Amino acid sequence: MLILFNKPHGVLSQFTDGHTPRATLSDFIDVPHVYPAGRLDRDSEGLLLLTDDGRQQARISDPKFKTPKTYLAQIEGEPDEATLEKLRRGVRLKDGLTLPAEVEQIEEPDLWPRDPPVRYRKSVPDCWIKLTIREGKNRQVRRMTAAVGYPTLRLVRWSIGDWSLDGIPPGAWREG
Repeated sequence: MLILFNKPHGVLSQFTDGHTPRATLSDFIDVPHVYPAGRLDRDSEGLLLLTDDGRQQARISDPKFKTPKTYLAQIEGEPDEATLEKLRRGVRLKDGLTLPAEVEQIEEPDLWPRDPPVRYRKSVPDCWIKLTIREGKNRQVRRMTAAVGYPTLRLVRWSIGDWSLDGIPPGAWREG
């Protein structure tokens, strides 16, 4: 079984939380024996795949398979082509150089409102980029955009491999 879940902002990518009463996957998915194939940070939204098949889980999440993951990122500022090219070549982070990414500036996507909303500053413009990576370092997209001077304000994972979020509202899931 494979589940495509549109993880809302503020939800942990796990079924339990031993600390404070934070939202977890169990608040949305009542299917036994499925586990996330990878993670998505609490402050990020979008596609999270869950499966009951350990081999499929490894194939999706293990970096050696280089499964493409595409993100829509709202960033602070408006990068020029040279900055986008830095992201395309790979960015040096504290834990090493990222693999080259596919990046393009895009029009604002037609997404659901985020709760809570992104903070806006009238004096600082923002824009959207579509970024595809083939690895999964911790908070990688956020660290990449920050490393080139454009912090991420909102991050939505749109697709993993051939699976996409298309038609799945926040907090909902479907079998894939």
